[in-house]
Amino acid sequence: MIVRGININFRRWNEMAKETIVLLHGFTGSVATWEKVARLIPENYHIVAVDLIGHGLSEAPTNLSLYSMEEQVEVLHELFKELQLSNFTLLGYSLGGRVALSYVAKYPSEIKQLILESASPGLKTEQEREARRISDEKLADEILQNGLQAFVEKWGNIPLFQSQKNLPEEERKKIREERLSQTEIGLANSLRGMGTGAQNSLWTSLSIITKPVTLITGSIDEKFCKIAHQMKELLPNADHIEIRDVGHAIHVENPTLFATIVEDVLKK
Repeated sequence: MIVRGININFRRWNEMAKETIVLLHGFTGSVATWEKVARLIPENYHIVAVDLIGHGLSEAPTNLSLYSMEEQVEVLHELFKELQLSNFTLLGYSLGGRVALSYVAKYPSEIKQLILESASPGLKTEQEREARRISDEKLADEILQNGLQAFVEKWGNIPLFQSQKNLPEEERKKIREERLSQTEIGLANSLRGMGTGAQNSLWTSLSIITKPVTLITGSIDEKFCKIAHQMKELLPNADHIEIRDVGHAIHVENPTLFATIVEDVLKK
């Protein structure tokens, strides 16, 4: 679908169901990352998964301004209007979690509740953001100079995804194929436009988000467990669920348990 001049890909399951949940993937991800979870969630829920700008089958424009967090939020808002979605649950993982939180900060009345998997409100200080911008710029340059395959090899070996090495070989292959399905310009521009350093910090906005928020983290992912604890203290209406023996990508490492938790949240 063309939204604000950009071709945005999405996938739907159980389209006739009345209650809707929208899923937003992480960096290097796509709608494909949600396939197992979508099949495990009961059919009485309408599921919509969206490829973020520069990812999956969505367009990867060369114009960097189209990748800002503000623009991504507006693209989603218009897409949701086109699909006639309102009062829905919004679930975001990692980068998708930052996008989801940014969306709710701008359009709180549009959603019913928020589920954040291994997500953050960005970085607190300008000094932290500047350091991260420099790091992301360097990584973006590497992606464009060295190519997608070299980047995927590097990305798959960062500490954040160490626990994924325990997955069956078939699952690891799927993750690698999904990462390799991206484009160099899409990933590079995503880092530069809506990386953690590029986006505005949302820490000071948490206290005014009154909709229910469920924070889900894996116990192995100590950094994001700590962030979730800090977020819960600031959010007026939040729960934090910590899942044992999994890392950053809970929906990939234990999709059955993740889908069960999501279903329980949807039923509340």
